[in-house]
Amino acid sequence: MMKQRRQLLKGLVLALGVAWAGVTYAPNAAMAEDKVTVFAAASLKNALDAINAEWQKESGKETTVSYAASSALAKQVEQGAPADVFISADLAWMDYLAEKKLIKDDTRANLLGNRIVLVSGKADAQPVEIKQGFDLAALVGDGRLAMGAVDSVPAGKYGKAALEKLGVWSTVEQKVAGAESVRAALLLVSRGEAPYGIVYQTDAAADPGVKVVGTFPEESHPPIIYPIAITAESKSADAAAYVDFIKSDKAAPLFEKQGFTILK
Repeated sequence: MMKQRRQLLKGLVLALGVAWAGVTYAPNAAMAEDKVTVFAAASLKNALDAINAEWQKESGKETTVSYAASSALAKQVEQGAPADVFISADLAWMDYLAEKKLIKDDTRANLLGNRIVLVSGKADAQPVEIKQGFDLAALVGDGRLAMGAVDSVPAGKYGKAALEKLGVWSTVEQKVAGAESVRAALLLVSRGEAPYGIVYQTDAAADPGVKVVGTFPEESHPPIIYPIAITAESKSADAAAYVDFIKSDKAAPLFEKQGFTILK
């Protein structure tokens, strides 16, 4: 009798275990399959977080987003990271993936434009006229000029190009604090670890701890263009619909709110 009870109890436990697995794990797996995995330039975070919330509200689908420097994200895609959509802060890193056949070329589009600005963490910082030969070195003084890494991070590359065009790069090159992303450069200024920094105007708008003191002339650097594409290895059934939403009139105001320009 006791043996029969033990067997009955064991069977009940196994049955409950199977039922629990069906309830707990199957939906999670389904949810994971429903998510679109997005690799996006760090400067897009505020706008894209808002847009993704709208996408989920409208479609019932979720996104998983990794924000970092476009260079780092492109390298991760190259190494096989499971991204469905890549949004770069410049054309070069999208071109890099295209040359390696790692994006679906027919899904590629130029999405957004931006500007680069000079910011300070000091509330009383005075406006700076950014022009040929302006004395940026004197402004920075003994401090550091925060920028994205100038050899890889798009904002850093744009900033270096502008300073070279304006004839002042050689005067500040040794003062540059190169950061792993534009948001990391912004944080150095916001925390007071660097008196000035060069970031996108959208980043400056997202951080109340910094003040824009000058805007770089558009002709001083290559056009700032954010391209978007679906990756070649994407298996997501929702990636195309997600990209369409990102490019739609519903998403445009959320990008514009952060200071981006919509490219058509």
